[in-house]
Amino acid sequence: MIETILGYIGLGLVLALAGIGSSIGTTLAGNAAEGALKKKPEGSGSYMILSALPATQGIYGFVAFFMLRSKMAADPATGLMIFGIGLCVGLVCMLSAIRQGQVCANGIVGVSQGHDVFTNTLIYAALPEFYAILGLVGALMI
Repeated sequence: MIETILGYIGLGLVLALAGIGSSIGTTLAGNAAEGALKKKPEGSGSYMILSALPATQGIYGFVAFFMLRSKMAADPATGLMIFGIGLCVGLVCMLSAIRQGQVCANGIVGVSQGHDVFTNTLIYAALPEFYAILGLVGALMI
């Protein structure tokens, strides 16, 4: 019984933590975009793309949730494993999204100041995302 409860907590954690990280990351970048629009409104397309990047970690959490849920439905005794995976993947996605949002916010400020940093910011923002992808792949391999 305790394994089942822990499994469901793990499912909730992977979904909640990834979603929390994505909402914080997109808000960080979105706040920078709002300020940048006042200075250079013609960069709104770049700001929007950079603001949306941290949302992908929430999607990874959603995918992990569905994959782990099917494992849980097949064998409720895997609850402790699901809890551990959910906690770890959720934390990786959350921290990755927050840090990616900070990178994107800095890139948005740079673009608004007239610097040609959009492409470089996309590359730098992909680096923390790589770890969220690794977390998801690791969860799917178990």
